[in-house]
Amino acid sequence: MGVATRYDPFQEMDRLMGQVFGSAKAAGTMPMDLYRSGDHYVLHVDLPGADPGTIDVNIEDRTLTIRAQRTSRTEQDVQWLVNERPSGTYARQLTVGRGLALDKMGATYADGVLTLTIPVAEESKPRRVEVQHVASGADAKQINSSAPSTQG
Repeated sequence: MGVATRYDPFQEMDRLMGQVFGSAKAAGTMPMDLYRSGDHYVLHVDLPGADPGTIDVNIEDRTLTIRAQRTSRTEQDVQWLVNERPSGTYARQLTVGRGLALDKMGATYADGVLTLTIPVAEESKPRRVEVQHVASGADAKQINSSAPSTQG
């Protein structure tokens, strides 16, 4: 009897990111929400305690990379009782689909949350095609006779 496992398409990417960036941490410490709202996508990434100047959002080809750093507090002359807050470099990569206006993406960082807003590209937005009504059968024959033959 097999054991059912949940497939996580980003797990391998996160593992590879750890190898590439050494001490970099990924999805577990950089949780995100992604949703579509009207004609744009919104991505919220939790980065509590990240140094704002270290947050880097980069797009190369169809890969979105988010990096941030948390600096550890180095208190002198203290005896740590609990020291659980992680520090170091955090990174996450996502492959973005086509049909997005990546050149118009916006980013804000407030209250420990990085928010990216990515508009849908104009050519990917739904649009209405106007259908012209042909009034008579003679007009329809004229239109059909100018079309190339598909029989061969």
